[in-house]
Amino acid sequence: MTAPAPFGPLEFQLVLLRRMADHQPELVEEARQELSASLADMREANRRWQAMVRAPRGRGTLRRYRSVLGEPELSVRRRIGDLECDVLFWPVPLWPDLRFEVTAAPGGAVWNEWLVRAPGADGPGLRTVEDLRPWSCTVDEVARAFAPARPMEGSAPTRWALAITCPGSGRRHVAEFTWGLFQRLLPG
Repeated sequence: MTAPAPFGPLEFQLVLLRRMADHQPELVEEARQELSASLADMREANRRWQAMVRAPRGRGTLRRYRSVLGEPELSVRRRIGDLECDVLFWPVPLWPDLRFEVTAAPGGAVWNEWLVRAPGADGPGLRTVEDLRPWSCTVDEVARAFAPARPMEGSAPTRWALAITCPGSGRRHVAEFTWGLFQRLLPG
């Protein structure tokens, strides 16, 4: 029996895309083709990722990210409340201006994992809800642009939502994100 192919950054990107396909199938199809991956490749990557996540004696979350993505491009300490946390950043070739950020508490428990703007990269100018385009911005960017945004529970573990109000008109919306990347805007 042959050993399974290594699970690395390409397969991890397919895992990110798999969950995004629910909201943005056309963008996912384009990205999948850019990665030269088939639908079967995407399904297999997701199956293997889920097996790693659910393995009873598998690697811890932070060790799993290190084994799949290698050493982080950047690691910083950040104070969250009374705790000093490690925040690690990995490049994601599909989105060169973004990084996959993992926030780990002391002891290595992962508290958050999502896409953020790369340090030094310019984000989009967000002034109105019309500026919100799929895959153009992150949770942080939308929360800052439409403050005070109210966090809401997402529909799955890798999803987030923000209740926002349109400046000027006062219309309310819900901005939905997958892995921290904007997917769609719903009436709120």
